[in-house]
Amino acid sequence: MLILDGKQVARARFERLKVKIFDFKAKYSMTPGLAVILVGENPASKVYVHNKTKTCNELGMSSTQINLPATISQQDLNARIAELNADRSIHGILVQLPLPKHLSEHKILDEILARKDADGLHIENQGLLWAGRPRIIPCTPNAVMAILEHYQISVASKRAVVIGRSQIVGKPMASLLLSRDASVSICHSKTKDLLAYTRSAELVIVAAGQARFLGREAFAKGAVVVDVGIHRPTSGDFANKLCGDVRFEELENWVSAATPVPGGVGPMTIQMLMENTFRLAELSLAESK
Repeated sequence: MLILDGKQVARARFERLKVKIFDFKAKYSMTPGLAVILVGENPASKVYVHNKTKTCNELGMSSTQINLPATISQQDLNARIAELNADRSIHGILVQLPLPKHLSEHKILDEILARKDADGLHIENQGLLWAGRPRIIPCTPNAVMAILEHYQISVASKRAVVIGRSQIVGKPMASLLLSRDASVSICHSKTKDLLAYTRSAELVIVAAGQARFLGREAFAKGAVVVDVGIHRPTSGDFANKLCGDVRFEELENWVSAATPVPGGVGPMTIQMLMENTFRLAELSLAESK
């Protein structure tokens, strides 16, 4: 079984991006800038935000981290986003999810200017993606495609199954696979006989949101399995350990290739955020000419 090592792919793309940013800054005297808004004290979110700002700085981009109380109102959060929208030194804006329950995620995400939407979740950018004219692609689905491309795994003409239908992963993932000529089925919590779909697929993207949900029995021999899930169970054999939606250890000598957790899609998601931010800086420059 080929292990699809996201860390290795991210390292290679990191170095190429670093050179591009250096040249961009030297040529245009402009530093790509990312602003990340963290609402509340969610421990996992704090770690994610730290990693994003750290990577941003290592690449030579500027980063702005804005920490806001969990009690902030929708109106006040919108006002902070408006300030960033107007700041010409900020090219990408990201609001770390999940948000406290009293805040509307889709309303907040749509407050971000579409041309500064580093996560690719604004309704305009989602629409452009489905229309086949993407401006910015959501980070996790784009990470999956980059890993497959790195390992020269073509999706053209393959039977592909996406488990999950979220705006963050499932739906844009299906769109990207369709754009590369795969035949795609989207499965979800209401799908009857899920395994009938996954066992007939040559490529399965698992974004079910359930720890260790599927094992060998779910996949055809020789399939490619990409696990988007990330969990830290509090009980059982995997208590306090990172794991995915797939029981990875069961796949050896069965599937042809699979991503591990950790070390698979996760590292690449941050890398694609960095690439999105740089692309937004390039677009900003082009629009200013």
